[in-house]
Amino acid sequence: MTMHTPHSRLAPSLPAPARTTLPLLALALSALLLGACASTPPPVEKMAVAEAAVERASSAGTRENAPAELQIAIGKLTRARQAVANKDYERAGQLAEQAELDAHVAEAHAQSVRSQRSATESQNAARVLQEEINRKIVR
Repeated sequence: MTMHTPHSRLAPSLPAPARTTLPLLALALSALLLGACASTPPPVEKMAVAEAAVERASSAGTRENAPAELQIAIGKLTRARQAVANKDYERAGQLAEQAELDAHVAEAHAQSVRSQRSATESQNAARVLQEEINRKIVR
């Protein structure tokens, strides 16, 4: 009477040591692959860069001139922190990168608003000067 194990039915032509080694090798390989997927390190540097970018944007007059863009950056940074707390490091890294970029967008938009305001003020000053010159010429 021949005893059939699940391995002997799958590979009856293999010698007995190979029939026991192959499943163990497959199990070890599976564990290694799962471990590799789960070993994404915490995005410490990305988080620090994002934190600094959002902080810089917050102190650069962006709250007044680009509040919506700044709020988007802050929201993504908050979600990145939550992802780190949940050990979802890949997602945390993505959100940190997005928060950094959004902070830069907020700064750029705030600078654009300030430049536009300055240009408008310069145009108004030039108009007032021109009116003053015209009044002096008419007298």
